[in-house]
Amino acid sequence: MKKNIYDIIIIGGGPAGLTAGLYASRAQMKTLLIESFSVMGQATMTDLVENYPGIEKASGFDIISKFKAQAISFGMEAASGTVTGISLKNEGDRPLWQVEDENGAREALSVIIAAGASPKKLQIPGEDDFTGKGVSYCATCDAAFFKEKDIVVIGGGDTAVEEALFLTKFGRSVTLIHRRDRLRAIKLIQDRAFRNKKMKFVLGS
Repeated sequence: MKKNIYDIIIIGGGPAGLTAGLYASRAQMKTLLIESFSVMGQATMTDLVENYPGIEKASGFDIISKFKAQAISFGMEAASGTVTGISLKNEGDRPLWQVEDENGAREALSVIIAAGASPKKLQIPGEDDFTGKGVSYCATCDAAFFKEKDIVVIGGGDTAVEEALFLTKFGRSVTLIHRRDRLRAIKLIQDRAFRNKKMKFVLGS
């Protein structure tokens, strides 16, 4: 086998990809993690994480940075790039995966795809037309654009309520619209939202 072949190539630099990288590199496998800087991961964009064991409070960016440093300390290689193709080819008696990005092609015995999740869209008129022009899916990325404005957040789970609370630091008011008659977020987060004087709620809508 050629020496430049990886045991594992991991696509995605979020918690799942970095955990895979940590375990693989600790097992002394030749490991490469490819992460895209053009697509921000949801964990990286999270303003406050306080439900991760052993970490009282930290930003998602800080936690991901620690994950990455730990995996690299065990020998994981990290590269930035946007994967454009994956193909399978035969190399002697063993199949090889070829992973391509803008930097070229790399080969591995196995590939782990940890591409993460995407924001759930409402699929309503105007949503796509106004994305980036007032419609946003990331409070921590775009909050500064809405300074002293009246903001609407749609959703009732942990993420929606946490993002709404974060936006109260910037906006004049934040109205949370939820389709059910009660929020789904955990009680602790709900209590914070109901105590916040800038928060308004439109439920069952």
